[in-house]
Amino acid sequence: MSRILNTEIIISVIEKLVKKACYELDDNLMCSFRKAYDKEESKIGKETIKILIDNGEYAKKEQLACCHDTGTCIVIMEIGQHVCWEGKPLKDQVNQSVRQGYENGYLRKSMVADPLERINTNDNTPAILHTEIVDGDRVTITVMPKGGGSENMGTFKTLLPGDGIDGIKDFVLETVRRVGGNPCPPYIIGIGVGGTMDHCSWMAKKALLRPLGEFNAKPLYAQLEAELLEAVNNTGIGPLGMGGRITALGVHVDYYPCHITALPVAINFQCNASRHASEII
Repeated sequence: MSRILNTEIIISVIEKLVKKACYELDDNLMCSFRKAYDKEESKIGKETIKILIDNGEYAKKEQLACCHDTGTCIVIMEIGQHVCWEGKPLKDQVNQSVRQGYENGYLRKSMVADPLERINTNDNTPAILHTEIVDGDRVTITVMPKGGGSENMGTFKTLLPGDGIDGIKDFVLETVRRVGGNPCPPYIIGIGVGGTMDHCSWMAKKALLRPLGEFNAKPLYAQLEAELLEAVNNTGIGPLGMGGRITALGVHVDYYPCHITALPVAINFQCNASRHASEII
């Protein structure tokens, strides 16, 4: 049976999620910071992670942005196939809710209307909207503010099928060494393998939402994640690129079938301010 929803219902939800994501680092991330502090061997690395912990606690307590770069607002909607929408266009309502969230939450506006003319929209719209049709009659909304420092370090490459796992490892480690401390470590690395250029890049981004400490359900990819995490943390880049043991908190790999001629690989970095919040309607 169909469930009819007016698109106005998402406005208050997304506005709330925008503020929550920017103000409150989730418990999973804060726990990972504390574990990283215990594992970090360098003095400056430990001091840096302690500052990140204190900053996260203070931002939540005072309901302030945990980072001045409140990012491009990415909105992900998993829409049950039995949901029918009425009212204004969904995209317009998403942008209205993001506009309200950033203005009422006193969050920095970072979007320019044209990538060459560089004129700020002054309300952090438009958002980047992803929709996915799923089973059921519910709508899961996730808001993911994505800062420029980490997003700018992302990359994509089509490897040869024969490059295999070793080729993926080489590409990831070459990228990690090249970007150094620019993505604000300790970061999370999302890696997409397979699909097409666009889908591979989306997998890399979406993999960043997986809770830290969870591995891919397929053993082959879980092992790749573990090996890459160890290798990345052996680079010595360390917290904020100032040297140390903990460069990455996690490496998350997702995969999808691909064409026989290709081995697409996308890499997306998530800085230490890993911000996202979700709600089900």
